[in-house]
Amino acid sequence: MSLLELDDLSITYRIASGEVPAVRGVSLSVEAGEALGIVGESGSGKSTLAMSLLRLLPKDTRIDGRILLDGEDVAAMKWGRLRAVRWAEASIIFQGAQHGLNPVQRIGEQIAEPLLVHRIAPPEKARARVAALLEQVGLPAWRARSYPHELSGGQRQRVMIAMALACEPRLIVADEPTTALDLMVQAQVLTLIKELIASHGISLLMISHDLSVLADTCDRLAVMYAGRVVETGPSNGSFQHPYSKALAAAFPTVGDPSSRLAPKGLGGDQPDPQQLPTGCVFHPRCPVALDTCSTVDIELRPAGDRRTAACVLVLEERC
Repeated sequence: MSLLELDDLSITYRIASGEVPAVRGVSLSVEAGEALGIVGESGSGKSTLAMSLLRLLPKDTRIDGRILLDGEDVAAMKWGRLRAVRWAEASIIFQGAQHGLNPVQRIGEQIAEPLLVHRIAPPEKARARVAALLEQVGLPAWRARSYPHELSGGQRQRVMIAMALACEPRLIVADEPTTALDLMVQAQVLTLIKELIASHGISLLMISHDLSVLADTCDRLAVMYAGRVVETGPSNGSFQHPYSKALAAAFPTVGDPSSRLAPKGLGGDQPDPQQLPTGCVFHPRCPVALDTCSTVDIELRPAGDRRTAACVLVLEERC
């Protein structure tokens, strides 16, 4: 059994004008010790998916399908059980550490909180554990006395990683952990995450809009568009879905000046989730769309090399 399994997961927000389908029929799994990356444009449903794993969405959000953590349905957990799972069995590195940390509490107090809440260590041992965690993520132990505003962006992100590791969970969800960091600090944080995940044997589900970041960190990738997964496969393979190819082409190739001076973009925006196009939702922006794409909605199908893709062209090539 997979450590994390999403079975036909759909997430709908309720707003004044009606219901907004943010995630639609997503089925994914993460094995023990595996790193899965989820990529897509802003608004594709990545962060909503991440927040749902520990029921961190607004109370009036409707969740259909199943979220199985080590075989246990997260949606069916009572509050006491859910509280026991958070941080201890699965933890999260939030997007934007400045907003994920309490500005009026010292760093050490915030890292120690899950240790004390879950009764993993008494106060005196919790302090020693905090010092060890800070050193593990490359910060001096005396930083435990600092407030978040006294740290740089990269240092705050390291604190978030230390918090995520505090209770030695089996799964870490990282929601764009390098957002707003410069390239040098981003590289340091990503290297740190990879080293800690490998040394602790922890599973990772990492969210990003940057394919290069995920390809370098994760074993497998899932590409999301308008709330659905349109492709899955190894991070080192060749993409098959036109949207995945467009995402990859948007990044310049190192050593190729022409790609830097003339990046390939993708026209248009993702559709309004309350007014999705018929057929394949990507067809209005797809450069290779066929007439049937406006009426036929293709589900994920085998596309070779342990890959699946939701595209009629991919299916036709393998018929």
